[in-house]
Amino acid sequence: MGEETMRRQYHFRRSEAGLLAWDVHRLIALSRDLPVSHIALSAVAELDEAYWWDAESPPPICRQVIEHMQLVEAADLQYPIILCPQGRVMDGMHRVAKALLLGKSEIAAVRLPELPSPDHVSADPDDLCYGEI
Repeated sequence: MGEETMRRQYHFRRSEAGLLAWDVHRLIALSRDLPVSHIALSAVAELDEAYWWDAESPPPICRQVIEHMQLVEAADLQYPIILCPQGRVMDGMHRVAKALLLGKSEIAAVRLPELPSPDHVSADPDDLCYGEI
């Protein structure tokens, strides 16, 4: 799924200033010319953490889990995941999940040299623009 047909999405992180949100399309643009390397899936810490749902979220209902399963199934491994300078996933967890399900041991990745400013500070995910672009 190329950027031009990808649904609008965001990477979220909690901070003292509230929830920070990065537009994934901007992260893709910022990382487009970075060198691609392969990282071990065992190095992806998020595989062993709450990622899509956390302790502050209500437990997911089956429909939400199924929606993520569909996103994993549709994920295209030809596109590298995007890591922050510290190696944390900013885009690509559905690709990570797909690679693990397929029995792969590595995944293509790019690492941002510096953390870009968030697009939204004190973001409410329900107030952000989503949908196809």
